[in-house]
Amino acid sequence: MGRLAPRPLLLALVWLALCRGRVLASTWEVGFPAQLYRERLQRGEIALRRTANDAVELHIKNVQPSDQGHYKCSTPSTDATVQGNYEDTVQVKVLADALRVGAGPPPAPDLSLRLGEPFELRCAASTASPLHTHLALLWELRRGAARRSVLGLSHDGRFRPGPGYEQRYRAGDVRLDTVGGDGYRLSVARALASDQGSYRCVVSEWIGEQGGWQEIQEKAVEVATVLIQPTVLRAAVARSMSVAEGKELDLTCNITTDRADDVRPEVTWYFSRTPDGTLPGSLMLARLDRDSLVQSSPHVALSHVDARSYHLLVRDVSKENSGYYFCHVALWAPGHNRSWHKVAEARSAPASVDVTRLEPDYQVYLNASKVPEFSDDLTELECRIVDMKSSEASVRFTVSWYYRVNRRSDDAVASELLAVMNGDWTLKYGDRSKQRAQDGDFIFSKEHTDTFSFRIQRTTEEDRGNYYCVVSAWTKQRNDSWVKSKDVFSKPVNIFWASEDSVLVVKARQPKPFFAAGNTFEMTCKVSSKNIKSPRYSVLITAEKPVGDLTSPNETKYIISLDQDSVVKLENWTDASRVDGVVLEKVQEDEFRYRMYQTQVSDAGLYRCMVTAWSPVRGSLWREAATSLSNPIEIDFQTAGPIFNASVHSDTPSVIRGDLIRLFCIITVEGALDPDDMAFDVSWFAVHSFGLDKAPVLLSSLDRKGIVTTAERDWKSELSLERVSVLEFLLQVHGSEDQDFGNYYCSVTPWVKSPTGSWQKEAEIYSKPIFVTVKMDVLNAFKYPLLIGVGLSTVIGLLSCLIGWDLALSLLCMSSPERGHVYQHMALLPTALSGRTITNTKETSNLPAV
Repeated sequence: MGRLAPRPLLLALVWLALCRGRVLASTWEVGFPAQLYRERLQRGEIALRRTANDAVELHIKNVQPSDQGHYKCSTPSTDATVQGNYEDTVQVKVLADALRVGAGPPPAPDLSLRLGEPFELRCAASTASPLHTHLALLWELRRGAARRSVLGLSHDGRFRPGPGYEQRYRAGDVRLDTVGGDGYRLSVARALASDQGSYRCVVSEWIGEQGGWQEIQEKAVEVATVLIQPTVLRAAVARSMSVAEGKELDLTCNITTDRADDVRPEVTWYFSRTPDGTLPGSLMLARLDRDSLVQSSPHVALSHVDARSYHLLVRDVSKENSGYYFCHVALWAPGHNRSWHKVAEARSAPASVDVTRLEPDYQVYLNASKVPEFSDDLTELECRIVDMKSSEASVRFTVSWYYRVNRRSDDAVASELLAVMNGDWTLKYGDRSKQRAQDGDFIFSKEHTDTFSFRIQRTTEEDRGNYYCVVSAWTKQRNDSWVKSKDVFSKPVNIFWASEDSVLVVKARQPKPFFAAGNTFEMTCKVSSKNIKSPRYSVLITAEKPVGDLTSPNETKYIISLDQDSVVKLENWTDASRVDGVVLEKVQEDEFRYRMYQTQVSDAGLYRCMVTAWSPVRGSLWREAATSLSNPIEIDFQTAGPIFNASVHSDTPSVIRGDLIRLFCIITVEGALDPDDMAFDVSWFAVHSFGLDKAPVLLSSLDRKGIVTTAERDWKSELSLERVSVLEFLLQVHGSEDQDFGNYYCSVTPWVKSPTGSWQKEAEIYSKPIFVTVKMDVLNAFKYPLLIGVGLSTVIGLLSCLIGWDLALSLLCMSSPERGHVYQHMALLPTALSGRTITNTKETSNLPAV
C-alpha cells in the first residue's frame, strides 16, 4: 500500500483501475470510463461516491467472477510543491455464491392471528463456502415503509433484540431458536397489535480477516405477513330496573367473545351517580380477578354463575343505591413462564337502577273492647293492624295514642298526645297522661305483633271524649337504625256516658208499731239505688233524742254500723249493761234489720238508717257514690208512770274563799211510787263562766248502787257527794277557791222497778243551773300585810334616830373646849342604846375623829 495522501485533498482526481491497467472509473474524467465497464456504470452497478473532500468510495453491485483482482486508487498531487502522486492498492477476491436462504416450510404468505395468540416463523439459511465463514440472521418487521428489527443472531453467536423488544425478549415472550442444521425459528408467545406486518429473514455471511470480521454477503427472504385480528369482547347489563328499598339488587353481566382458548376473564362492577361516569371517578363495588378471587364492598356479593354470566348482588338497598351500574371485563391469556397478558377489555353500557321506597300497605282499626257505663269503670281500647299486604322482618310497627275533647260547636280542637312509642320500643308519655300512667291508672301495652291496647283503670268524667291511634311503620337501615316510613290514622272512638246523678232511697219501717218498755224494738231498712254501678251498702243506725231531753237536745247519736264488707261496729253505745242489746244484720243485698233488746224509757227518740252506697274501684277498692237517710221511726213510751223533776238549791250561793259550798239536788215525783221501787243516778256538772258558753265539767256522780265517782281537778278545793234522803243529794265543795265559781246543775237518771221485777231506765232529767259566787275576805287579805308594814316602819325609824343622835354628839365634841365633860356625861348613857362602852381615862379619847 502507498503512503497516506496529504490532507486536505481538494478536487482530488481518483482513478480506480484493475491490476491489468484498465481504468474502471475516475472522478477526473467521469465521462470516459473503460469500455468494459461502461454498461455497468450506466446501470449503476458500479459507482463512485464521494463521502468527503478526501474520501471516495467505489461501489460494485452484483459482483462477477471477473471482478476479482487488484484495485488501485490513485490521485495526482495537489500540493503547492509537487512531491509526487498518491496511490494505494487493494486485492478483491470474488468467492462463489454458496449462501442459501429461504422461508421455513410450509411458507404461508398470510398468517391470521388473534390478539394474544402465539405464532412461529421459520427461516432456513446455509452456506457451502469452502472458507471459514459465519452466518448472522436478523428478523425484520415491515409495516408500511418502516422497518423494525425484531430479534437477531450476530455472527459471533449473540442475540440482539430490536428496539422495543428488549422487555419481551427478557420475559421470554420473543425467542429465536435454531431448528436442525439450517433452521431458525422466531417464536412469539402472545401476539400484540404491534406485531402485525410483513416479516422477512435477513441472513448475512461473515468471514474473519486480519483479526476482524467482514460481511461478505447478505440475503433476505420474505417469510410471512402476520395479521392480528382483534378479540371480539362485549359486556352487556340490563339497561334499567327498579327495586324496592330493603330488597336485594341482582344485576347480571353477560360476556360475549369469540375466544375459545384458555383465556380468563376479570370482571369488575362499578357504580356512578351519572351515566357517563369514568372508571377513575366511579366507585368499585366488586371485582372477580382471573384467579376467581372476589373483592367486594360491604353488603355486596359477586358470583360466577356460568362461563359468560357474572351476578352482582347488593343486599338491603336504600335510596343511596340509586344510580348507574356497569361492568368492566378484561380477558387475560396465559403467556411464557406462567405469565398473563391482557388480550381484550370491554365495558358495558350503564344500567340505571332506581331504588323505590316500598311503604307497607296496611289499615288501622280502633275498637273499644270495654266501654264504661259509669264513672270509675274500666275503659279498654284496642288498636289493630288489618289488611296488611306485606310483612317483612325489616319493618316494625309502633303506636301513638291521642285524645280529643268533645265539643258541640264546630271549633277546631287540638289533639292531646297520651303516649308515643318510638322505633326502639321506647314509650314516652304526654303531659296529660304522665302522672296517671305512673300511678298505674293508664296502661299502654302491646298484646300481639299487630295489636296495641290502652286501658284506663278508673275512667273519670274528664276522660270522656274521642280517642284515636296512629300506627307508624319503621324501616331498618343498614346501620341498624330505624326510620319512620309511614303513618296510618285510625277512626276516632267516642267514649261517653250520660252523667246522671246517683239516686239512693232508703225506706225504714217498724214491723211491730206498738210495744212497751222492756220489749224488743225492731226496724228494717229497704234500699233502692239508681245510676250507681254494682253498689254495696253500709248502714249506720242513728238516734235523735226528743226536744225535751236535756241530756242531748237535738243531738244525733250513732249507735251501731255495718260497712260494705258486712263488718259490724258499735259506735257510741255506752250502756255497759246492754253491750249485746243492739244488733244490726244484713237480710238481703238491699235490706237491713236493726234490733234493740230490753228497751228503756231512755231509749225514746227518732231512729233512722243512714245508708251509703259504694261502687267498686280497681278491684278491691271502693268509692263512695251516694249517702241517704231513711224516714224516722219513733220510740215513744205512752205510760202513766211517775214524772220526775230535778232542782238545785243552796243556802250558800255566795261564799267567801275557803268557805264550804253546799248544793242540794232535790228530786220531786208526781205520782204514787214506793221509794223501794225507784233509784237514781245523779251527776253534778259545773260551767265555770258567767254564762253557759263553755262546756260543762263533770264534778262527781253517784249511781243507783251508791258508788261515788269524783273527777280530778287542778286546784285545792275538795268535793264530796252524798245522799241525804231518798230524794235529796248533797254536793259539798270544801275549801272553795276562786275557780269554783260558776253555774252548777245536776242530772238525774231515774230507775223504776217494773211489775215484772226488772229495772227500767227512765229519761235523764236536768235541773236548772244555779250560779255560785266565791268572794275574797278583804280583812283577812290585808291584816298580815298591814302588821308587817307597821313593824318594818318602826324599826327603820328607830335606826334613823340612833344614827342621827350619834352624828350630832360627834360634831358637838369637836367644836366645844369642854368636850371632856361631855365625854363624862356620855359615859353615863345606857350602853344598851349604843351597844358600846366609852372609857374616860384621859382628856384625849380614843373616839374616832369626825
